[in-house]
Amino acid sequence: MKKVFVVRLTDEERLELITLVRKGKTSAIVIARARILLKANQGKKGEAKTDAQVAEALNLAAKTVFNIRRRCVEEGLEAALRRKKQDCPSRFRKLDGDAEAKLVATCCGPAPQGRARWTLRMLADKLVEMEVVDSISPETVRGTLKKMPLSLGSNNNGAFQKSTMRNSSGGWKMSSTFTAGPTIPEFP
Repeated sequence: MKKVFVVRLTDEERLELITLVRKGKTSAIVIARARILLKANQGKKGEAKTDAQVAEALNLAAKTVFNIRRRCVEEGLEAALRRKKQDCPSRFRKLDGDAEAKLVATCCGPAPQGRARWTLRMLADKLVEMEVVDSISPETVRGTLKKMPLSLGSNNNGAFQKSTMRNSSGGWKMSSTFTAGPTIPEFP
């Protein structure tokens, strides 16, 4: 069967891949892809092996070898080595920088009437009420607040306060004394 996507590496590309494999300072998947391209190379100094031979030699699936060859021919060497960028991301961020700023400002502001502090559900509802987002879950609010280094100040404001727990160990203290001599006497 005739190959549709034929890999022909220049001397510079081949040398770059060889040094990449020999150094081994990059991720294992990039090294594996470089090996695939070196074995599938049909240039002047290439091995020109079939997909099945390359797959067997590198303990990979033949479809993987085919996909790497195709990406190298269609998109170039760098695209074949690196991870493909998603055409359509599976999830978009609900809160951008402005929305996060409004969330933090609301969180650090005074709590609603009759409440000691903000809850995640109340913060999510407030963001919808302020028309920052159409809908948002309390879990998204929690994840956003978790990554923020907030100093929430007094007990009256903020969504999360540090609890003041006493040390349960009482008066225990660690002592690190060092003895200069041996701890076990030597026997004659």
